[in-house]
Amino acid sequence: MSERTRLTRKPERGNDDPGVLHRLLDEARVAHVGFVRRGCPVVLPMAFGRDGNRLFLHGSTGAGAFLDSRQGLEVSVAVTHLDGLVFARSAFDSSMNYRSAVIFGHAMPVPAEDKQDALRAVTEHLMPGRWEEVRPPTPKELAATTVLVLALDEVSVKVRAAGPGEDPDEGEDRSVWAGVVPIHTAFGAPERSPLTDPTLPLPRSVTALL
Repeated sequence: MSERTRLTRKPERGNDDPGVLHRLLDEARVAHVGFVRRGCPVVLPMAFGRDGNRLFLHGSTGAGAFLDSRQGLEVSVAVTHLDGLVFARSAFDSSMNYRSAVIFGHAMPVPAEDKQDALRAVTEHLMPGRWEEVRPPTPKELAATTVLVLALDEVSVKVRAAGPGEDPDEGEDRSVWAGVVPIHTAFGAPERSPLTDPTLPLPRSVTALL
């Protein structure tokens, strides 16, 4: 734990189990990456992938943030799952159930010789099994892509998974409903591209999501 990852509000919701962090990241598809560029704070949504204790952030060589990253980039990365809305008997006590991680560190460009493996990690994170179904990147595509790698060494994880706080003696109006409305993410029906043969079966990478 560092001063940046120390929880000052509701510290009992903190969790330092690496397994919880890994599951949280593996179930997400987007990370929000914050950094300072030319004196201004910037937050960008980015595709990412995880390999062990490393996080890969995917971007284009034409993107300003990544152009600035040739010597590395000091970043803060946030990943959040909203799991439910908590309805209490007052607006003040109403809340959310969530799992969140904030990662601090110095993100460095992945060396050219390791870039394809990093892109595979990102692809397999977003679409498990897809890498083996499609052609590999061309040299031109690799040159147009930048991947940053960030160690998962300085991380703050916070989790709330409970109903509304209730006390039999709190004096709240019991005629007001209280409880939790869970939130789930679901994939919809696949939509074939215009140039895809309609007789082609869905690939395993797609059916695995359904």
